[in-house]
Amino acid sequence: MGFNSKVYEFVRQIPEGKVASYGQIACMAGSWRASRAVGYALHRNPYQGKVPCHRVVFQDGRLAKGFVFGGAGVQRQLLEAEGVEFTADGCVNMNKCRWKP
Repeated sequence: MGFNSKVYEFVRQIPEGKVASYGQIACMAGSWRASRAVGYALHRNPYQGKVPCHRVVFQDGRLAKGFVFGGAGVQRQLLEAEGVEFTADGCVNMNKCRWKP
């Protein structure tokens, strides 16, 4: 199984109301230094609606400005609809919402 396929498989497993970081997914896919490659894979996601790309954020909880579905505003709306909590500075509360498989 190739790297991108592993990324899609792990991201599919992130439950509603939880998030993972790009680096976390990279580690799970076998390449701890490939967080940018995770971003590229998600940007090219051929499984729209089946791979919840909006549940992947930066390590500190920041959202991706270039989120493929319309920017950080749309990503935040999707996450809030799932019950993901945000801090006062607009980041995901990683202490409460980080996925721990």
